[in-house]
Amino acid sequence: MDPQRETPEKNNTEHLIADRREGIGVCGWILVSLSFLLVLITFPISIWACIKIIREYERAVVFRLGRIVSKKAKGPGLVLILPCTDTFVKVDLRTVTCNIPPQEILTKDAVTTQVDGVVYYRIHSAVSAVANVTDVHSATFLLAQTTLRNVLGTQSLAQLLASREEIAHSIQAILDSATEQWGIKVARVEIKDVRIPVAMQRAMAAEAEAAREARAKVVAAEGEKNASKALKQASMVLAESPAGLQLRYLQTLTTLATENNSTIVFPLPIDMLESLGQKNRGG
Repeated sequence: MDPQRETPEKNNTEHLIADRREGIGVCGWILVSLSFLLVLITFPISIWACIKIIREYERAVVFRLGRIVSKKAKGPGLVLILPCTDTFVKVDLRTVTCNIPPQEILTKDAVTTQVDGVVYYRIHSAVSAVANVTDVHSATFLLAQTTLRNVLGTQSLAQLLASREEIAHSIQAILDSATEQWGIKVARVEIKDVRIPVAMQRAMAAEAEAAREARAKVVAAEGEKNASKALKQASMVLAESPAGLQLRYLQTLTTLATENNSTIVFPLPIDMLESLGQKNRGG
C-alpha cells in the first residue's frame, strides 16, 4: 500500500476518536475466536463472504465488536472481514460537487440579492467521516449554505459584484477550518451567480448611463478645446501669409465642386474684397 495514502488519515486520527488502549476483553476474544473457527469449518465457502474488494478511490472503515480496527481505514484492494463480529463502511474519497441553491441575502447596504454557488470537497480521512458525524455530506452542505449567507451578509453590493474571488477564498477558508474534524478537505468554492431585483437593475443601468453621458460630455469639451487651439494657430499662420489664405480659399472651392456637382460657384478675387472694404472704411 502506498504510504502517501495513509498519511492524511494518520495525521487526522487525533481529531477523530479517543485512542483507547484497552482491548476488546475476554468475551470479545472468545467471540472473535469463534468467528474465526466458523470461517475455518466452512472453508472455502466462507471465504467469499469474508473477502471484500475495495476500489482505488474507496476506503473501508472496519468495526470489530463496535470498535474501529487499528484506528485507520483499510484499502484499496482485498479486505478480510470476519462474519458475525466485523462490519464495515465504505467511504468514497473522490471529489464531491455540492451545489448551493440560491440564497436570499441582505447585503451590508440593505440590498436584497439571491446568490448561489458551488463547493468542491473531498474526504481525506475516512475514519473521521464515519466516526465524527452522522452524515458528512449533508452536514457539509448545510454548513456551506450557512457560511455563504453569513459571509455575504457582511459585504456591500459593490463589493459582492467586484470581489467574488476574494469572497470565495474567505468562504473556503472558513469551511475548511470547520470541516477539518469531519475529515473533509474543501478544495474550491465558487460564486456562480448574483441576482438583484429588477428595480435595482434599472436604477444601476440609469446610473451607469448618466456616468457615461457625463464622461462623453467631458471628452467632447476637451475635443472642442483642442480644436479651438488648433484653429487659433492656423489663423495666426494664415494671417502671416495672404497668399496662403487665397490658396486655402481655392482649395475649399475645389472641395465644394467635387462633393456638390450641381452647385455652381463664382469665385470672387480676394483682392477685390479687400479694395471694397478699404473704400467702405474711407467713405
